[in-house]
Amino acid sequence: MVNGQNWGQVVDAVVDALSKGTSRGIRVAVIGGGQNCEHDVSVASAASVRAALDPDKYEAVSLTIGRDGRWYGQSGQVLDTTTSGSLASALDVLATCDVVLPLVHGPLGEDGTLAALCELAGIPYVGSPLRAGALAMDKWATKLVAEAVGVRTAKATLVTNASTVEFTGPVVVKPVAAGSSFGVALVHREEDLEPAVRKALELDDRVLVEEVLEGREIDIAVLDDPDEGRRTGPPLEIQVPGLFDTTVKYDGSAKFVIPAPLADTELKALEDAALKVYEALGCRGLARVDFFLTADGLVLNEVNTMPGMTAESQVPKMFAAAGLSYSDLLDKLVRGAMR
Repeated sequence: MVNGQNWGQVVDAVVDALSKGTSRGIRVAVIGGGQNCEHDVSVASAASVRAALDPDKYEAVSLTIGRDGRWYGQSGQVLDTTTSGSLASALDVLATCDVVLPLVHGPLGEDGTLAALCELAGIPYVGSPLRAGALAMDKWATKLVAEAVGVRTAKATLVTNASTVEFTGPVVVKPVAAGSSFGVALVHREEDLEPAVRKALELDDRVLVEEVLEGREIDIAVLDDPDEGRRTGPPLEIQVPGLFDTTVKYDGSAKFVIPAPLADTELKALEDAALKVYEALGCRGLARVDFFLTADGLVLNEVNTMPGMTAESQVPKMFAAAGLSYSDLLDKLVRGAMR
């Protein structure tokens, strides 16, 4: 308590005063791009977020990490011709900002890398800290954490360049640390297994070969709401005729049903499991927790600590169905990071 007031209320009052009583709003560094296969997805998320941040409260500052590792500024200009120099210049820009909204999906971003950079620079940031980002990005580690807290995951074999794997029936092959379903393949025939593993190994040095699960794909979003506390959004069901791969994710052919039609017991089980895994990983701010709902109950698929964040992405659509607009969702994320 501060003079009888809750500290969170004090912070909110300062945020409100800053946004209304100064010549500029709160400076939010929106970081997109990245050095991985999700670069374009991340650029789209960052552009959408910059456009949606309330201009009466926030001043969006654009920073983009190129595929070559160099950082680019507000007008798309490279901050320095060398990778190390552009990072140093980016830190100078970050030092002028009040908070960071890191929207780099995948490795060297969502995996805790940018969280660590913000921690070292002493700048508040939206999203999970280093440890949670690293654990959630590692699908094998996520399985171990989930199983330890009683949340079932698909049976899987961990494969490297030095490993061999036996074909036991239809399987899903996926890189351990990649997003947007890049490198994911559904394998029905033994002769297709090795090529699928080799392709996945191009994106990561470890690959999961998982059992194929029959069930509904249900996503649960978890939000650390600065006004209402930790809560979940309406469940989303993904309806596709086959594998929800990279092409289907972005060609508009997938159908999202919000809220997913679920029995009360099913919804509670999914929400409880999502919160349990979110807390066990140490997530913060926001995450999307993906499940399969099978005849034998729920099975965790994966956890995304920085999911797609365009207005048409799953998480914003889930909260929009609950009456929380895209702009207001971003406002909650930024205010929550500044507490």
